[in-house]
Amino acid sequence: MVAKENGLVLEMRKVCKAFARPSGNPLVALADIDLSLKGGEILGLLGRSGSGKSTLIRIAGGLMEPTSGDVLYRGKRLSGPEEGIAVVFQTFALLPWLTVLENVELGLDALGLPSEEARRRAMSAIDLIGLDGFQSAYPRELSGGMRQRVGFARAMVVQPAVLLMDEPFSALDVLTAETLRTDFMDLWIEHELPTKSVLLVTHNIEEAVLMCDRILVLASNPGRIAAEIPVPLEHPRNRLDQEFHDLVDEFYSILTSRATESIKAQSKIHGGLGQALPAVGPHLVSAVIEAVAGPPNDGQADLADIARLPALGAKDLLAVAEALHILEFAELKEGAIKLTAAGRVFAQSEAEERKRLFKEHLLRFVPFAAHIRHVLDEREGHLAPRVRFESELEDHVSTNDAEETLRTVIGWGRYAEIFSYDDGSRMFSINHSQG
Repeated sequence: MVAKENGLVLEMRKVCKAFARPSGNPLVALADIDLSLKGGEILGLLGRSGSGKSTLIRIAGGLMEPTSGDVLYRGKRLSGPEEGIAVVFQTFALLPWLTVLENVELGLDALGLPSEEARRRAMSAIDLIGLDGFQSAYPRELSGGMRQRVGFARAMVVQPAVLLMDEPFSALDVLTAETLRTDFMDLWIEHELPTKSVLLVTHNIEEAVLMCDRILVLASNPGRIAAEIPVPLEHPRNRLDQEFHDLVDEFYSILTSRATESIKAQSKIHGGLGQALPAVGPHLVSAVIEAVAGPPNDGQADLADIARLPALGAKDLLAVAEALHILEFAELKEGAIKLTAAGRVFAQSEAEERKRLFKEHLLRFVPFAAHIRHVLDEREGHLAPRVRFESELEDHVSTNDAEETLRTVIGWGRYAEIFSYDDGSRMFSINHSQG
């Protein structure tokens, strides 16, 4: 058993981060972040896509320098990766030509340990995280959940005081994520982990309430701390308890309020052309509309209830709800989603009528999609390169948000048949059938 230490372990003071963009004006990703991580706690960072969560955790790990402000680890200024801090990323990032044991031992390379000690610590971490017997296996032989366990073991092998987790369960299916999350919390509750504090980035509200002692809610554009809410529930926590349900509802209410404010603000930037779009496909949009329209919801439902549907549990429901709000198929308010008249018609329509409605709303309420179509209509040959629109987006949003927005608008545009896109030539086009 490892006793948890009290006191301040990691601290951020007025941390800001800005990135250069083609126009020359900086894009501010984070502004005035004040954060304290105490010994013995799991601190959550909860926010919508584009709120700077991953940027913040990379700065906390010394993997990225802030533009201004300070990061302190045990009272000393952090100026790069620190031995006492480890990171578990969203993707597995394993070297396919190395075995499980060799991948875990990679975490010890920088410590210069004798080979026997490195092997002992690696085997101990493998056993701790539930991979005993698989040390000679290669990543290709493992399931997604087992590969992520290797990622956890590689972080644990350095016996970090602080563990930073960047959406570590989001790439897994629902059941695998639940199993790994439960196993991690069992180890944490029993003080069997070497780490003393955890900073968890997530977009999953139930996950945050299930795991965290405090939760910081991040607002967007720029990323900043909008609220700090303690979670006064004893571990282990039960999703069926009323107190748990009430906290989840509170967070949905806060985040939907922030999301609608952000959507409204972005719609005013450059005529809406600088609006970042959530990474949501049209078929998932359709599935959520059907769920809200159907019984027992009848067109209006709490997001917390919709999130519990088996088909949607692993998805970022808030992102889907934002997409519906942007397309004006639904309204977000106080943690609930209510279909508009158009959303109700969409739910009752056949495939071709749904596509027609989607096209109408896409061109009317998503200025960037209408802009692409207008450019294609005006150009001889009705062709335009992806980079032409990419550079426009990057004048207003980060490179990652620009990439995500382009992927989304391509998916929406293809579904609505307002344009085509060829990834090989990286060209947009329209043809005579796309009227």
